[in-house]
Amino acid sequence: MKKYQQIAQELEAAITKGVYCPGDKLPSIRRLADDLKVAKNTVIAALYQLESKNLIEAQPKSGFTVCSVIHPNPPESPEFETISPAIVQTPELLREIITKGAAFDIKPDETPEPENRLISKLYRLINKTMRKNSARNVSYYDEPEGAVVLREQIARHYSKVGVSLNRNQIAISGGCQHALFMALMATCKPGDNVVIESPGFYGVIQLLDELGLNAIEVPCHNISGIDVNTLQRVVSEYDVRACVVTPAFSTPTGACMPDEAKQTLALLAEEYDFAVIEDDIYGDLGFHFRPKPIKHFDNHERVILCGSFSKSLSRELRVGWISGARWHNAICRLKLVTLLASNSSVQLALAEFMASGDYQRYLKQRVQQLEQNRNALLSYLQNQGPEEIQYTSPIGGLCIWVKLPAQLDTVSLYHKALEQGIVLAPGALFTSHNDFSNYLRLSFCHPLTESRAQALKILMLLTEFGASVSV
Repeated sequence: MKKYQQIAQELEAAITKGVYCPGDKLPSIRRLADDLKVAKNTVIAALYQLESKNLIEAQPKSGFTVCSVIHPNPPESPEFETISPAIVQTPELLREIITKGAAFDIKPDETPEPENRLISKLYRLINKTMRKNSARNVSYYDEPEGAVVLREQIARHYSKVGVSLNRNQIAISGGCQHALFMALMATCKPGDNVVIESPGFYGVIQLLDELGLNAIEVPCHNISGIDVNTLQRVVSEYDVRACVVTPAFSTPTGACMPDEAKQTLALLAEEYDFAVIEDDIYGDLGFHFRPKPIKHFDNHERVILCGSFSKSLSRELRVGWISGARWHNAICRLKLVTLLASNSSVQLALAEFMASGDYQRYLKQRVQQLEQNRNALLSYLQNQGPEEIQYTSPIGGLCIWVKLPAQLDTVSLYHKALEQGIVLAPGALFTSHNDFSNYLRLSFCHPLTESRAQALKILMLLTEFGASVSV
């Protein structure tokens, strides 16, 4: 057991025994670090683990307090009897859900939310830049690596979390999926083995399918992310060329890897000669902190960092980035082949948006809204949901991972709910095996409006009656 896990266990025991009661304030991080003779980061990791279990909650500028209502019963993290390479296939159900445009909305026909003032400002800036540049640049492509000014802003953004990059180490991509695609193409050939999280991002399963790569699914803990101890056993047994991982608020669980695990993963990549492909798309969506990327611990140019503005700003902005470590030149050549060039006007507008500080101001508003959305969703499930269901309580990102009674199949539930205009993300999407059949992902990307609350009510009825009820 890691030191932060020991501390979390001790604090949880103190809460359970009533040493700290609901509403009590915990000692400060500095005091806990001094009393326990550990680093502050170790204490922070322990507190985040307790927060993700909904035992404590952060109070602005006043530390952590014990939750007044405790729900300490998230789903158990997965354990697999056998772990081995397997050929993957993209389920047709995934294509169906994506065509409905509802990957993160249970009620996609809900009335659109009022547009944020800063987002409106960004789009005005894009239009202004497009008008200004259209006559001058109509006959020219953007440079292959992307706009210099945007790459510089992305490098400065990462410098705030301890990642030292320069503009020549970053290329602009057509979103994060495109960045992951190029990273896999640069590091693997058909038939190679790639480690993925389980449950994990279904887009990665799509990419492995298209590229003819084998998946090795390693358990992803609901709180701390991919199990690095199991990963070490896997890479010592099989020839692994890459490991795709989302360390910050991963989908579908919302897990967040501790720094110790990130450091271990970076060291394993060097020892066993494989690439770490880091999907950092949710990194900016932490409610109370911005996690350090794995790239921060990369001393051997083994970590390919991928990200995008699609989750933090708008999914309409198909602008992402990739820092390819020792494979960066090969990735830049792939950019020419797969995309040729990106929209220069959008890039220039985004660079100005970041340089002005508007991106940071928007993120502050966005994460506050997301935390409110999460709290509303968890409160609804706790007060209105069946006692049998279990769910995670992430401290960032966009979604929770819900476990339903074992007899329920969420693919069947998906089809039943669809008749009511409700779109679910069944657990089967997040694995290439037959696991998680009674799980589903719910998003708090959008506020819990009356329409979405009604959709959840119908879902709870379908859950309670085994998807056999007419509503």
